[in-house]
Order: sequence, then structure tokens, then C-alpha cells
Amino acid sequence: MSEEKMITLETEEGENVDFYVLEETKINGMSYLLVTDTEDEDGECYILKDRSKAEEEEAVYEFVE
Repeated sequence: MSEEKMITLETEEGENVDFYVLEETKINGMSYLLVTDTEDEDGECYILKDRSKAEEEEAVYEFVE
């Protein structure tokens, strides 16, 4: 990746988990991120949906199954 963008998510247990953002897109007004848990090719990929409201300062993401 030429320019790495990372996000840190906090789990319900209060643990911080870092993800590398591969792609960002908007579909029907909803924002989605394609993220991976490692820089390596062997990492797991996940899709996150932005569930935050416009007035919230921090984004709220949920995993898409």
C-alpha cells in the first residue's frame, strides 16, 4: 500500500484493536470500510459499516456479516 491509513476500534470489553483501511466507499448514503488486521497478504479482511449519527464526534462502526 502506498499510503497506509489505520483506524483503532474499541471493543465492548474496552480493548483497542488496530486495522488497516484498504478501501472506503458509500452505498445508498451509508459509509463502509474494507479493513484488514495486518499489512501482510495473509491477513483477514472485514467490512465495517459506519453507524454513527451526524452529530457524533467519533465514528461508530459495526462488522458486516
